[in-house]
Amino acid sequence: MSPLELIEKYYNKQENLKNILLTHSRQVAQRSLLIASKHPELKADTDFLENAAMLHDIGIVFTNAPGIDCHGTEPYIRHGIIGAELLRKEGMAQYADVAERHTGTGLTLEQILKQDLPLPHQDFSPRTIEEQIICYADKFYSKSHLERELTVSQVRLRLIGYGQASVERFDIWTQLFE
Repeated sequence: MSPLELIEKYYNKQENLKNILLTHSRQVAQRSLLIASKHPELKADTDFLENAAMLHDIGIVFTNAPGIDCHGTEPYIRHGIIGAELLRKEGMAQYADVAERHTGTGLTLEQILKQDLPLPHQDFSPRTIEEQIICYADKFYSKSHLERELTVSQVRLRLIGYGQASVERFDIWTQLFE
């Protein structure tokens, strides 16, 4: 099954949300592929990047985020975990880690415990170069403002509220990817 077929399967009755997801995912995929083309030394798998970027937010349909037309029952913070479970169930497990590890600049066990987040008690930091590229690219686009592309400075400002470690991780990626 292709990423678009999987999105259609779960979003076929929610046209507005499907359009939000597709627009955002295409933005993330395009930026991810641009990074890979600018940095061949990273040896990123571009086919994987494109497919994983299209599927990184597949779990939002089950969350409660009315501002982006999500009317599920789960807290939005769980969309990555939900998406990973869905991808594994659908035989697309190779993309599950990207879904799990793209929130913020990745969520550490320490952050999950300190903030008492409704997530499994484990580390969800991006590990592979593809996971890091998608996580980085994702920070520049919002599903609630599809017309905007944030600058590096704007992303940094947003990340300050999530702690210095998040900003530092983003700064490392900026040096590596820009």
